[in-house]
Amino acid sequence: MRSLLFVPGNSEKMISKAAASGADVIILDLEDAVRPDAKPEARRTVVATLAGESAGPRRFVRVNSLDTAWCREDVEAVIPAAPDGIVLPKSAGPEDIVRLSDLIDRHEPQARKGKTAIIVVCTETPSSTLSLAAKSWRHPRLAGLMWGGEDLSAAIGATANRDQQGHYTAPFTLARNLCLLAARAADVAPIDAVFTDFRDDDGLRRESNSARRDGFSAKAAIHPSQVEIINRCFTPTDEERRWAERVIAAFESAGKGAVQLDGVMLDAPHLKQARLIMAGTSAK
Repeated sequence: MRSLLFVPGNSEKMISKAAASGADVIILDLEDAVRPDAKPEARRTVVATLAGESAGPRRFVRVNSLDTAWCREDVEAVIPAAPDGIVLPKSAGPEDIVRLSDLIDRHEPQARKGKTAIIVVCTETPSSTLSLAAKSWRHPRLAGLMWGGEDLSAAIGATANRDQQGHYTAPFTLARNLCLLAARAADVAPIDAVFTDFRDDDGLRRESNSARRDGFSAKAAIHPSQVEIINRCFTPTDEERRWAERVIAAFESAGKGAVQLDGVMLDAPHLKQARLIMAGTSAK
């Protein structure tokens, strides 16, 4: 899982384009992309999409937040249609994973019990952002933690989330870092925020490379044109793959906890890094 593309759940045309974009995951959006009066029709469109051809990207559905009147209706409608997972926005903390999982349990077909994954957008409220450092987010259904700065800006009264150079300001850098650390602590995918200017390929490339450098394993997208760049940035390079293969081979040959390669001493963290690179080479 490298790229996750958001697409409005009420547009069959845009869903079709998203499915052909090369994204590893498409997120059929029932929340911000859909007006309140259009949500019932959007649910029907999403259910019809899930009932159709399943070859292609994995399909998640972003439901409305648990504190709305729409969340329960979203789950009741889409879970019987067997999405790969649910994206939960505007969480208050890890307790919301339990609440959502319980709701999924009520509508999950017997043959799919426990198989519907959850990705949480975990930095859209101050309480959720703070809880990333204070509580464990582990849960059997949890597949990833995604951060984002747009809703958090409104929640904390910020006038902007980036400075004049385009860098995230301190509160949002903190949220990003907490998401990364909490995801790794929970052994799930840390997912970087969307890059909102879909016309700025260079900016997207720089931000994607920085995210992967820091430890993120995937990035969200808001336009099909962003997918190819994200996939390329989050796929290990040939040079990285060759290094990883040599490291793994050196450890397997030595049969001990530390080895020397090219004059450099390597130990368990390097082996773990090499295995992560190889996993990223073969997995989407």
